[in-house]
Amino acid sequence: MLVLTQGDPAGIAPEITAKAWHALRGQGPVFVWVGDPALLEGLAPVSVIHDPAQAAAVFAHAVPVLPLSLAVPAVPGQPDRRNAPSILESIRRAVALVQQGMADAVVTNPISKDVVQGPDFTHPGHTSFLAELCGAEGREVMMLAGPSLRVVPVTVHVALRKAIEQLTAERIVETARTVAAGLARDFGLTHAPRLAVAGLNPHAGENGLMGDEEQRIIIPAIETLRAEGYEVAGPMPPDTMFTPQARAAYDVALCMYHDQGLIPLKTLDMAQGVNVTLGLPIVRTSPDHGTAFDRAGQNRADPTSLVCALQLAGRLADNRQKAEGRKTA
Repeated sequence: MLVLTQGDPAGIAPEITAKAWHALRGQGPVFVWVGDPALLEGLAPVSVIHDPAQAAAVFAHAVPVLPLSLAVPAVPGQPDRRNAPSILESIRRAVALVQQGMADAVVTNPISKDVVQGPDFTHPGHTSFLAELCGAEGREVMMLAGPSLRVVPVTVHVALRKAIEQLTAERIVETARTVAAGLARDFGLTHAPRLAVAGLNPHAGENGLMGDEEQRIIIPAIETLRAEGYEVAGPMPPDTMFTPQARAAYDVALCMYHDQGLIPLKTLDMAQGVNVTLGLPIVRTSPDHGTAFDRAGQNRADPTSLVCALQLAGRLADNRQKAEGRKTA
């Protein structure tokens, strides 16, 4: 059983939650939603429960809801910071349920960083907040996964200039280790993970003619990883490493900055892209899009990414349980 967070109540989270339930109720995976039941009124039937173990029994005919209350009624498209405590409490409860063995994985609905910023939330996004809740600060890695491509940005939500400043061989090595471990444990690979490392500069620097970060940072990182036994290709020119032929040769692309990886991922797999957090003691996925306040309340939201996030979370949790010997094949 999965636990799905409330997300921002003024965004599309209630709508895509209801649509995801309609899509999955006949086949699963089963999920329980932690949020204000009123948000789903008119979107899907609701069954308020107080024990996650009840979710499976009601999932076929209603969305199982572990209830929370909002500070003020939500207005679609009009985010309200007064509801930030409810948004954060939903995430805390979801993590706690998995930590207590009452759920198998967390799936997070989109939140607005601006809405939740404050004394209780000083993070750049979901990922580091989840790491804090899990006691895994500094070990979290963001992967975007779709049917055609998996990418991991080594530097994430920072300005491009700062991303280059933050790029180090040590950071690439640590990220690659976490990614390889996550692929081997959670993704059910039957072979050693194959990592492709992107160059930073055009043509991967052209032997220093277009920048020396490859020689100073990226190649030393690759050499360290190969010495440790990892299968690593690169540095690969970013303008050619995402062709169909190139993608067939690796399991994940390690990219040096956010847009280097997310542009090809979203071009290829926008609707089916899923955000996966590696390096945590729990399984966590999320749809690869934001709150879409401009579409909230209009019945225009596409639930495909959330459906994919729920389905992937179920598979990852199953693979992890098998890898850890907690579930028979």
